[in-house]
Amino acid sequence: MTAALAAVTTSGLEDGVPRSRGEGAGEVVVERGPGAAYHMFVVMEDLVEKLKLLRFEEEFLRKSNLKAPSRHYFALPTNPGEQFYMFSTLAAWLINKAGHPFEQPQEYDDPNATISNILSELRSFGRTADFPPSKLKSGCGEHVCYVLDCLAEEALKYIGFTWKRPVYPVEELEEESVAEDDAELTLNKVDEEFVEEETDNEENFIDLNVLKAQTYHLVNCKQEDILESTTDAAEWSLEVERVLPQLKDWRIHVDQMHQHKSGIESALKETKGFLDKLHNEITRTLEKIGSREKYINNQLENLVQEYRAAQAQLSEAKERYQQGNGGVTERTRLLSEVMEELEKVKQEMEEKGSSMTDGAPLVKIKQSLTKLKQETVDMDIRIGIVEYTLLQSKLKEKSNMTRDMHATVIPEPAAGFY
Repeated sequence: MTAALAAVTTSGLEDGVPRSRGEGAGEVVVERGPGAAYHMFVVMEDLVEKLKLLRFEEEFLRKSNLKAPSRHYFALPTNPGEQFYMFSTLAAWLINKAGHPFEQPQEYDDPNATISNILSELRSFGRTADFPPSKLKSGCGEHVCYVLDCLAEEALKYIGFTWKRPVYPVEELEEESVAEDDAELTLNKVDEEFVEEETDNEENFIDLNVLKAQTYHLVNCKQEDILESTTDAAEWSLEVERVLPQLKDWRIHVDQMHQHKSGIESALKETKGFLDKLHNEITRTLEKIGSREKYINNQLENLVQEYRAAQAQLSEAKERYQQGNGGVTERTRLLSEVMEELEKVKQEMEEKGSSMTDGAPLVKIKQSLTKLKQETVDMDIRIGIVEYTLLQSKLKEKSNMTRDMHATVIPEPAAGFY
């Protein structure tokens, strides 16, 4: 089954990292390696280095008044709102840096529309984004690192940056001191021991030049001269007695070497048999796996083609969904505005209806009319009193004038009455 899964090529493989597609019906599960969970940390570290090459600290962080993110900022979840805002603003800056005009997103913009615009720009660069847009809402994770890394690479390409071969400094090699093992027999150790013994006992010193001359003389001499020895027997015996302990030690070491050699050869024969057997078994297993892979690939070829066609249709449907989702968002906003206006109109109608059915204003009007009538009657009474007072004053004034007139005219007496 592993071979069958390895034969299926899905669009969820990005940068050599397999993506899991779920375990539901009609879905293909791609096995992830043990190091796939840590791949986003590697991508994040590469992203930080690429951002440094783009001078994002001077051109982006200081202008936006933001703090520098850590090396694993987008790999680990800390604050989703802050991370998503940082992701959207950084993605917009990278898109502008890559030569495509892109409006800087605001903090209160619709996240779905922002993600849709970023993925559209990513696809325009020829990059694949076969994952749900909701994976980017958290502002962290492998998909966020992947999108930012792709945009950073496009920005580096646009500014003409090229990676050069590193130049390593030339370092002087230090002589390594090799620790010698006492149990290991080496020619250097034997020579050193032999030289130490010769230095301790100066009277037993052997002149190498003399030995060389003697050897050269023995080689070049005739066969007849060799048959007759010129060496003193006593000196030869003394020399044999002097080097006899060393010869015994050398003989012991030689016997040990032969013993170890025979042990190694016997162990090698047995181990070689096991290794040959294991090699043959592995070769047969690999051949079986290869033939099985070919068979499964042939059997699943039609299914793979259907899966790829379905995957292409799914991508087209997702793009249409993203386009429709943008229109739905705009219409939702317009609907909310219309609903607010409708609520205001309803509230005004309710206020007017309540004022029309309420009898309190009519009662107040009747009370006011009654009070006005009472005030009118009082005013009429006051007017009548004033008119009566004025009439009395006029009559009184007229009577006074009449009296004054009669008082000033004296009548003359008539004749005949005196």
